[in-house]
Amino acid sequence: MNMLIQPPPHGKLVAIGGAEDKVAESAILRRVVQFSGKSEPRVGVITTASSIPDDVFAEYKSVFERVGAGDVMDIRIRDRAGGADPDILEMIAQSDIIFISGGDQMRLTNILGASPALEAIRKRYKEGAVVAGTSAGAACQSTTMVYGGPARDSLRKGAVKMTAGFGLIDGVIIDTHFLERGRFSRLMEVGATNPGYLGVGIGEDAAVLFEDKVIHAFGTGHVILVDSSEITGSNVFDLADGEAVSVHNVKMHALVDGNAFSLSDRRVLRPDELRANSLEPRNAHT
Repeated sequence: MNMLIQPPPHGKLVAIGGAEDKVAESAILRRVVQFSGKSEPRVGVITTASSIPDDVFAEYKSVFERVGAGDVMDIRIRDRAGGADPDILEMIAQSDIIFISGGDQMRLTNILGASPALEAIRKRYKEGAVVAGTSAGAACQSTTMVYGGPARDSLRKGAVKMTAGFGLIDGVIIDTHFLERGRFSRLMEVGATNPGYLGVGIGEDAAVLFEDKVIHAFGTGHVILVDSSEITGSNVFDLADGEAVSVHNVKMHALVDGNAFSLSDRRVLRPDELRANSLEPRNAHT
């Protein structure tokens, strides 16, 4: 039986680690605007995760206008009914950039999971829109997401809680505020139990662009990759919940602005392997 192969999306997916600069250079959000390839792109801001959506939208409206966006739309989805509102779906369809704010990522998945709004976001991503998110809005992007686990000691069986995300990218688990909140053990535990997932830990004022099976790091902070695909052993299957996990031969990489990693063959790319200006917009048009 022939399996239907889904074509890759034509858009760009950006995950931001949180606490990105919004008042000085605003370099990450400026780059998000540039990724659209348009001189004055329409930005739709989704504040579903936040408990203070008025304040969050006002802040992002101000910064996006300052860094070159055109219309900045308030895509206000506060409940399940809102995720099916025709006016909301039309705003998503009109957006060149869909930006998902931080807050409570379980609120995001509860309200937007299996909704027409999420399907509209996926459709725009496939059509070429930029989908970007910060903090909770970044962690939700993968097919499976981390939603809990103590920062100090998550290297115990069952300590990290995972659930379904938005399914915009497969094969990775995204964690945010990574260095600032000491979340190494969360991705170590994820890797011990799910070696196929690449852990992508994004620090504050740092971001990644997922494009063409490559992770591009940018911003002033660090991106930490936790690769458990070649682990040689672990005791996790012998443990009861809460017991300490042992895992061997985990690889880690610390990426900074301009570094890139291939998801296809799990390696950091040399500078000569990256196309010139790989983070610049392609075929910019008005």
